[in-house]
Amino acid sequence: MITVHHLNDSRSQRVLWLLEELGLPYEVKRYQRDAKTMLAPPELKAVHPLGKSPVVEEDAIKVAETGAIVEYLLEAHPGSGLKPAPNTPAGRRYTYWLHYAEGSAMTPLLLKLVFTQIPKRAPLLAKPVASGIAKKINAQMIDPQLATHTAYWEAELGKSAWFAGDAFSAADIMMSFPVEALGARVGFGGDKPRLKAFLERIHARPAYQRALERGGPYSYA
Repeated sequence: MITVHHLNDSRSQRVLWLLEELGLPYEVKRYQRDAKTMLAPPELKAVHPLGKSPVVEEDAIKVAETGAIVEYLLEAHPGSGLKPAPNTPAGRRYTYWLHYAEGSAMTPLLLKLVFTQIPKRAPLLAKPVASGIAKKINAQMIDPQLATHTAYWEAELGKSAWFAGDAFSAADIMMSFPVEALGARVGFGGDKPRLKAFLERIHARPAYQRALERGGPYSYA
């Protein structure tokens, strides 16, 4: 049996979705963020030294990091059609987006989250200064990067229906969280119809809906 150590409102929602797409039985062990700090509970450190989610266990195998989990599950349970053939244009695009989702895409999103929280968590007397610094960094550094990435995603979805090509793949599952997070934290404006359509398509998938039922409340959906 596969066990998923699942943190609410986190990247591990993608692992539940992948498992539903694969049709594999699994158990969910839920962990709840601290309501004040939004950090993962200390119990997760008993699962992995970093105290992060997701972590997947199957028999004596334990795998962390979403991208590594996706690769493991697709290799351990082949024949899903969620991974294009290697050494093909779709296969190369698949590999790129699989790694881009947690590499380039998440960096500015994480910075946006951090610099949004800084003014809220600063001491009362320091709030005006902290707010000014955060606002300047957001405006000069983070928001332009997010705009660049968003335009890139929109343009790439103009080349094909899905990120790796004409067929839905696990690359789209990986990219779901950056796209959802950006939509929730920044928004797309009125000029990103392909990204909005992408979210509508993935949210309508039966496996996505089943994963929501298993994982519990998920703000980004």
